Amino acid sequence: MSLDEKTKSTLQKIPLLSSKAGPKDGEEWVKRLKEELTALIEYVKMNKENDNDWFKIEPNKNGTRWTGKCWYIYNLHKYEFDLQFDIPVTYPTTPIELELPELDGKTSKMYRGGKICLTVHFKPLWAKNVPHFGIAHALALGVT
Repeated sequence: MSLDEKTKSTLQKIPLLSSKAGPKDGEEWVKRLKEELTALIEYVKMNKENDNDWFKIEPNKNGTRWTGKCWYIYNLHKYEFDLQFDIPVTYPTTPIELELPELDGKTSKMYRGGKICLTVHFKPLWAKNVPHFGIAHALALGVT
């Protein structure tokens, strides 16, 4: 995956994760969720400092379903979309699939249900960075 300098710089600033736990790993999953939230907080903080605030998400009680909004401002008009994803049982080995349901069928880069096409370029990069990449990294690579 060829990344532009801005994306590379952003990824380097997002904290890396260390726990390889998934949703079925009990207390280790709780540890992973804490790492995920820490990385997300840093990513949001960085975006706000750069006047690039573009999403808000929150998890369900057990951290396996995340929902929120993302937005884009163009010509002083704010376009806002639902953003959602489930954490796969085999996470973090298997990356999340980001979904923007309102964009289903609107572009060739979207799969059924509004899932963003990340397979060809994103999955090899993710695989090389397991368990260090997390939700914040996926957002930085998949939506921005």
